[in-house]
Amino acid sequence: MNAITTLSRRGLLGSAGALGFAILAGGALKVFREDAVAQEGRPAPLNAWVSITPGDEVVIRFGSTEMGQGVSTSLPMILAEELDADWSRVRVEQVDQGPGEVYGNPVTGGMLYTAGSSSIEGYFAIMRRAGAGARRILIHTAAQAWGVPAAEVTSEPGVILHALSGRRLRHGEVAALPRIVTDVPAITDADLKPRAAWRLIGTDPGRLDIPGKTRGETVYSIDLRLPGMAYAAELLAPVEGESPASVADSEARALPGVIDILRLPHAVAVIAERWETAIAARDLLAVEWTGTSPFRTADSEADLAASQAAAADAARPGVTWASRGDAPAALSAAGARRVTADYATEHTYHAQMEPLAAVASVDADGKGAEVWLGTQSQTVSIAAAAQALETTPDRIRFHAMQMGGGFGRRTVFARDILHDALLLSRHVRRPVKLIWTREDDVKNGWFRPATAHRLEAVLDAEGAVTALRHRVASPSIFAFALPQRWERANGRDLLVMEGAESAEYGIPNLLAEHVIMERRARVSAWRGIGWGPNCFAREGFIDELAEAAGSDPLAFRRRLLANSPRGLAVLDAVVRMSDYGHPPPGRAHGLSFAGYKATLGAGVAELSLDRGTGQIRVHRFWAAVDPGIAIHPRNLEAQTEGGIIFGLSGLLKERISIAAGEVEQSNFYDYEPLRLNEIPEIAVRIIESGAAPSGAGEIGVPMTGAAVANGIFALTGKRLRRMPFTPDRVKVLLDA
Repeated sequence: MNAITTLSRRGLLGSAGALGFAILAGGALKVFREDAVAQEGRPAPLNAWVSITPGDEVVIRFGSTEMGQGVSTSLPMILAEELDADWSRVRVEQVDQGPGEVYGNPVTGGMLYTAGSSSIEGYFAIMRRAGAGARRILIHTAAQAWGVPAAEVTSEPGVILHALSGRRLRHGEVAALPRIVTDVPAITDADLKPRAAWRLIGTDPGRLDIPGKTRGETVYSIDLRLPGMAYAAELLAPVEGESPASVADSEARALPGVIDILRLPHAVAVIAERWETAIAARDLLAVEWTGTSPFRTADSEADLAASQAAAADAARPGVTWASRGDAPAALSAAGARRVTADYATEHTYHAQMEPLAAVASVDADGKGAEVWLGTQSQTVSIAAAAQALETTPDRIRFHAMQMGGGFGRRTVFARDILHDALLLSRHVRRPVKLIWTREDDVKNGWFRPATAHRLEAVLDAEGAVTALRHRVASPSIFAFALPQRWERANGRDLLVMEGAESAEYGIPNLLAEHVIMERRARVSAWRGIGWGPNCFAREGFIDELAEAAGSDPLAFRRRLLANSPRGLAVLDAVVRMSDYGHPPPGRAHGLSFAGYKATLGAGVAELSLDRGTGQIRVHRFWAAVDPGIAIHPRNLEAQTEGGIIFGLSGLLKERISIAAGEVEQSNFYDYEPLRLNEIPEIAVRIIESGAAPSGAGEIGVPMTGAAVANGIFALTGKRLRRMPFTPDRVKVLLDA
């Protein structure tokens, strides 16, 4: 055990005498009591996943962060299943901080990092073993107390029992026994419950985070209030890389309640006793900016055109993302029947419900702090805080708050807002809450990068795809957002390129490559990451190939998926659900196959078009999803529904444009998401394959783009190849 710290009463066990179970590095199990730790003051590993109080409360910790995706229920369900816990007695706690080798998600390199639908995938085995190990301790301890062989002792939810004698002990009663047996055999896969014995996994016990949210009890970063806390607002540079050259602030300082005004490298911050005062004073500032940033020349339209040219330039080298066979040779072979098409997507903003906020209280020596932040990564946020104060991570006491949406916006944003909150708190020597308004966030957002796609394929005499080349031109997300991961990635940016490998399709010669463009805007992962743009382009192109081959889109995909039983299962399921190909009069169906990591899905959109206005209306959307094992099926359905809405909003309406380095949108009146009355009927069916559980919170996004584009072609004979499908673009297409 390499990472240990003194155990605090608040941090791990909720009441004196509780029994804690720690899974150490390497999978070994350790058991301890809070009262003994507190009295003796000896070090104890701060890595317990579960504790049990004498009052029968089961406290389960989870390493991911809750942002509305339901992970605070689904991860504890896994542990509770193996523990045989009474779910009505379960309380959950989000891990605030801790050593990565203990709490970290192996899928994210051992970081506390919630993104890419990695929570279930990464923690499934860990939580199962933690629950099974704790259950084994309870069984051996009860067996010793009864004087019977442990092999005769079993469990039911919340109870350890010896059937031969009829004796029973609640979990809390076992936790209160004077001697706890810790020398027990290590847990192996054979010790985990068989699927037939599951009581919780695969059921719908509700979501633990919902009651507090519906009652208004949940505290988000933006809600938090501390004694003596000041409030801060920032006037941020209009263009990345610019600084305040001069500041006229006399009027702002004259407002009652203004504490101070501070010039930062990229902003001017107002600190006040009240938020309303901070905002009012900020609006009185007169600031001249340096105006020398190289981003002053950024223009989203021109930059996308440059990306399109780069994608189409076969002589321009790209970083290989996926390769099988020899696609370049097959594409250049004499007599090859080639099909080529270009697709593109534009910048999109995350549009999370809760505006950004951070609360910081810096210690008197300026080298430590207590912070409160709704973040998708405790690890990244703690590192950013330590860097801001030029200190070490152990001096940061971190509180990970629930979030009102994330979608990638709250992954590494601590470099901006938490960094500034810490500097302001240190300056005024009191707690500070820094809030960014919606306009601040839109103007200074980290956006999904614009992408350009050149797709080329070869069809043989029977109409089969024998080669496919997919070139994606885009700046790297890793290089800007996660430079340390970029250094280790060898030029391979999964946040841009995932999905381009087309792994389920039986294409013998394939090359997917990333043409890395110069970054011209702040870029970040967006829900669906690379799968969204890449599946849109590929699945639109698949319909084009089907047309060129004289095949219908369904039969063409079934042929490509001939060696993927899981892929065929979701495709056939969504066809049955939607009665694909038989829409009502005046409407059309569009089909798309999609994936997200190891999760497979297929979608059908039913839509109509107002040819006079160019307005697309999606009336119904069907989705079939195979996540492997569905831990919490109803929540998975809800996440898929949310992903479909998110995807439809991005492809029909949402668009960030940049001119002279400045974002042209500012709020939901000019960056308009899908409205409630525009949301279609959505039906989701889970098709379990029994494969290992995989990320499913984003699978709804990748299937939407091509399903709508292909539906428009079925309706009009015209192809949409650039997102978003705004009415003006549709009208231009119809007139072409």
